[in-house]
Amino acid sequence: MSWRGSSPLQVSALSVAEVHFPDQTGKMRRLYDSSEAFRGMCEDLAAAEETLAHVDNLPAREREDRRKEYGSLVEELVIEIGEALARANVVMLRRFDIGRQKAR
Repeated sequence: MSWRGSSPLQVSALSVAEVHFPDQTGKMRRLYDSSEAFRGMCEDLAAAEETLAHVDNLPAREREDRRKEYGSLVEELVIEIGEALARANVVMLRRFDIGRQKAR
């Protein structure tokens, strides 16, 4: 599935994650397209940030606890996404088989 053909919710999740890593948007889009786990992290981040943005609508006695909870969740997800991006820098090289190349 291409990010260009994604639903608005999916593009929104990717856009939310891209805010935290603006210099890696191309890599994020490739990972978003190819990794269900990465898409899940982005969707979780978008949901956590959405909830955090609306925490003031909660009853007063719950606000601070939820603000801490979701703020911490956002921080953890940003770290996890950053780690996934770092792992994506690993390039797998294939062994060049000279014998096979000559046989052609």
